[in-house]
Parts: sequence; C-alpha cells; structure tokens
Amino acid sequence: MKTYAMKILWLLLVLGMPMGAQAQTYDTHYARPLHNVAQEVERQFHVKLRFDMDTTGLLLPYADFRIRPYSVEQTLTNICRYYDWNWWPRKNNLYRISRYEYYRRHEDEGREMIAWLNTLYNNKEEWEQRRGRLISEVRRLLGIDAFLDSCVANPKPVLGRVRRHNGYTTQNICIELTPGQHVFGTIYAPYKSHKPHKPHKPHKPHKPHSSPFPLIICPDGHWPSRYRDDEQQRLGTLARMGAICVDFDLYGYGQSKEEVGEHAVARAHVFQAACGLKLLDYMLRYRRDIDTTRIGVCGGSGGGTHTILLALLAESFGMSRVAAIAPVVHVASHFDGGCPCESGMPVQLACGGTCEPELAATFAPRPMLVVSDGGDWTSSVPKLEQPYLQRIYGFYDAAAKIENVHLPDERHDFGPSKRQAVYDFFAHVFGLDRSKADEDLVTIQSENDLKTLHF
Repeated sequence: MKTYAMKILWLLLVLGMPMGAQAQTYDTHYARPLHNVAQEVERQFHVKLRFDMDTTGLLLPYADFRIRPYSVEQTLTNICRYYDWNWWPRKNNLYRISRYEYYRRHEDEGREMIAWLNTLYNNKEEWEQRRGRLISEVRRLLGIDAFLDSCVANPKPVLGRVRRHNGYTTQNICIELTPGQHVFGTIYAPYKSHKPHKPHKPHKPHKPHSSPFPLIICPDGHWPSRYRDDEQQRLGTLARMGAICVDFDLYGYGQSKEEVGEHAVARAHVFQAACGLKLLDYMLRYRRDIDTTRIGVCGGSGGGTHTILLALLAESFGMSRVAAIAPVVHVASHFDGGCPCESGMPVQLACGGTCEPELAATFAPRPMLVVSDGGDWTSSVPKLEQPYLQRIYGFYDAAAKIENVHLPDERHDFGPSKRQAVYDFFAHVFGLDRSKADEDLVTIQSENDLKTLHF
C-alpha cells in the first residue's frame, strides 16, 4: 500500500498537480517538477530562464533546498549540478541553461586557475622550468609527432598562377599533407616580392633576398571560411604594407571539406596544427624573399588558438623562431575553444592543468598583441588575463612587449577596429609601412579564385 501511495505521489509530481504539504518530505525526496521550480526561480529573482534542452517530465529532488534566497546564480548552480548542466548570464536578466561543456567555465573559475598558476612560479627560473614541461606535454598530448610521421614525405606543392592586385599579389598553394588529403591556402605578398619558385627541386641553400619581407602565417577562425571579405582585407592590407601572409582552410572547410568531411572531430586539432607547420616549413625552405628573423602568426577566435599553438610547436621542432604573434578574440583563462579543432586533443591537461593564457605566456618575452572585446569570453582580459601575462613578461623585464587592445563595446568578430590594431602592431614590430593600410584598395576575390583548381 505504501509503495502504491508513493507511485501516486510521484505521478502527481510529474503532472505538476497540486498536492498537500505532506508531499514535500524526506520520503518523497522533496521532489518537484523542474518546470515548476524554474517558474519559482524566475518569479523570486525576477529573471528569465532559457533551457537549451527539453525539460518535460523532469523531476528535481530536494528542489526547495537548492533555492538560495541570496543568490540566483548559486541557486542555478545547485539546480544544474544535478543534471550536469551549467548556466550562463545573458542580457536583460536572462540566463541560458545548457549541458556541461568541458571547454567553457565561469570567469570566477578562470580567476581561481590564474591564482593557482601564480603559486607555481615566482621568478624566471621557476617559470622556465614549467614552460619547458608545458611545451613538451602539449606536443605529446596533441599527438603531433605521430601525425607528422604519417604525413607524405617531401610532397610536391602545387602553386596557382600569380594574380596581381594594387600593391600585392595572391597565389594559391596546395600541399599534400596525408595521403589524399591536402592543406589548401593562399599566399598574399607585396607586389615586388614575387619571384618564380620551383618547389619540386631538392632543397638548396639560398642567398637572402636583397629586401627580405616578414612572413605572417594566418590560421583561420570559424567565420565561416577563409574566403570571406574581412580575411582578404586583412591579408591583402598586410601584404600591401610589406609582409608576406599565408592563410589556409580549416579542416573540413572549403576545399578540405571535399576530402575529410566533418570539421568537428578531434583529428582537426592536430591536422590544423600540422597545416601551419607544413606551410611555415615550405615558406622557409623555398621562398628567397623572407626575413627569417621576422616570422609572425595572427589569427582570430579558433585561429587565435592555432596562433598560440603554432608558435609553441615551431620552437619545439627547431624551426625559425616566431618573433611576434597576435591572437585576436581568443585568450581567456575560462575558455579553451568551443570546437574540437581547438580542444579535441587534451592539451589543456598538460602539467596537471593549464589554460590558454599560460600557453600564450610560453611566448614571452617576444612581442604579443592580445585583442579582446566586451561581447565574448575575452571581456575579462584587461582585469584578469592581461595582468597575468604582464607578470610572466615581467620575469624578463619585458612587460611592455605584451599589449592588449580591448574594445568593450564590440562583439566576437574580426571587425575593422580589430584589424586596425593588428596593422598597428605588425607595423611597429616588423617595420611595415602603415601608410599602405588602405583596405579599400584590396581586391575581394571569389571563392573559386582562392581555390587550387588543378592538383
């Protein structure tokens, strides 16, 4: 009889029907329908909750005890932990409730991570011990060595025809990475820099160009491909200013999609890292117009992840040392990148746990520009991540070499203000001609124009 009564109580709870006070006891686990609890939270705290999942029929045990009258966020934490969910504040007193995301945390958790990291090293010597272990562990956890062993040995790159524009040229490039799968990209170069290349010939030492140019590798973000206008404007402008720039398709985007299919897989993480390394290797081996002391990397969002990763890996493989980097709308202690191409391999578990600002700090004391805004996870940079980076750079008496351009009224993009910050940075560190930074003079080409059509 008791079992039957309990079933009736549970049925009433599920249906959300009114019950007497006796229903809210230890015997019923103080359970209430989640829908009713959400309504009470909205009423009590004057907020709106938006669930990313279907909550129909869900019961929340010990529901009333999870509500904390002094804090809506502690209340939401108590509710979400039962379902392995998380909450995120939005505008106008709205809270989004979503499933747990291993790569995303609250800003307070980022603050705790930074505080913990700061206890691990108090001077240059202690930091460099940690730095060496980090680089080694990231390389191991990424699986980059085994991946490169699987790559095609000495592939013959395919170069498209040189297209001449106002003060710069573009030339598509295709290199077979693994059997049947390629890295597809475009080289943007100052007009006077182009000379014919014969990449299929054996490697030979070469004399430096009489006026060598800096090289900037530009990993792409998810907006949604490298063919978009703002990427062409950025690379074309930097080329007009005097830098050779190279971008490349994300794994499963553009031409790569025809070869590998889906983008959101763990393999994308190591594949994209290898693309950057292979393009850097090609440019250093075969271009005679590159100043190997002025190598840069610049990318936004997911491209910011791979900006930091490429700089870290290039040094570990003994390639020419990257001299300056500019990760844009990316660096945060509480966000590892929301795509498997950024966090598909467990590099953030290196050395007992790390985060993007610490990985970025391995670049110290070389110049770095961090661009952030108020409309995404980088809103915390001026008060949290930038002071941490300045501390690390301070170990080298180089705090002035870590710059932050923060745009509090902007959102997550690679818009005009962010591009202008990049132009200023590379003009300063590489001696580019800032007067040539006129995006209106960049030719916007079609997607087909930026593809390698015959390979």
